[in-house]
Amino acid sequence: MSTDLTRHALSGPTMGTRWSALFFTSPGFDPAPARTALQAAVDEVDAQMSTWKPDSALMRLNAAPVGEWVRVPERLKEVLRIGLEIGRASDGAFDVGMGDASTAWGFGPDAATSNRIRSAMTADRVAAHHVLEIDKTTDFVRKTSPLALDLNGIAKGYGVDRLAETLGDLGLQAGLLGIDGEMRALGLRPDGEPWTIAVEIPDYERRAPHSVLALQDAAVATSGDYRHWVEVHGRRLSHTMDPRRGAPLVASPASVTVIHETCMAADAWATALMVKGSVEGAQMARSFNLNALFIDRDAERLRETRVGRLFA
Repeated sequence: MSTDLTRHALSGPTMGTRWSALFFTSPGFDPAPARTALQAAVDEVDAQMSTWKPDSALMRLNAAPVGEWVRVPERLKEVLRIGLEIGRASDGAFDVGMGDASTAWGFGPDAATSNRIRSAMTADRVAAHHVLEIDKTTDFVRKTSPLALDLNGIAKGYGVDRLAETLGDLGLQAGLLGIDGEMRALGLRPDGEPWTIAVEIPDYERRAPHSVLALQDAAVATSGDYRHWVEVHGRRLSHTMDPRRGAPLVASPASVTVIHETCMAADAWATALMVKGSVEGAQMARSFNLNALFIDRDAERLRETRVGRLFA
């Protein structure tokens, strides 16, 4: 590695976790403006797409009456568009309309209640891509039926993409950006090698690497049952919702990792394939030429299913 370059490792708070940025510059580079710009980028995403902030643009859309056109920020519109697109492609396995279920089960700002759980599970559920309309020529969006939007399965990935865009705007063409394990690699390291990223073992108690990826100009995201969960009658239930039931998944892989061009797409597809499971999910990954790693718990061992050349 060149000794003429200075290593910068920046980080800050966002979305209840931390963002990170690793990059190298010539000596004399002042990282303070870069830190400010990167923080502003993720703050904007959080302000628009958080379900924890009552005044976020997303929550204002949720509160709007059915049928009323609502103007939304351009970035929120883009995330909704991609979310609906992957929702259609995955036959509803990824659904941005699971806000009521996530809240009911305690994965939002309010505690879980039996009444909310019962309501979420008995609701006549319709996927968001059927009832959310986005005007193609303006920034207006409307719901044609009651809908509680939740972008937790895609917003962090988009936040990583915004970090990458911001780094590029600063004139830096190589770096490693991340939010809570969702990562995007730009270019190569100063030694000409790809950036290395660990895929975690899906373990409730400890953090340890399962395998290591080498990435260049690509993003990776993992959906799993081992970081965010609730315990019901002694059973741990994942934060990933089953759109068909309005409840946490009860039978799913321990984790699904997806490599994609953007972290937003990797994030959403990892959730969709988690919902589909290792068998149907692997078939779906092949049909869309996705690179995916499924990890299942088989008794006391872990079992892998690999799809795509990047996981060969």
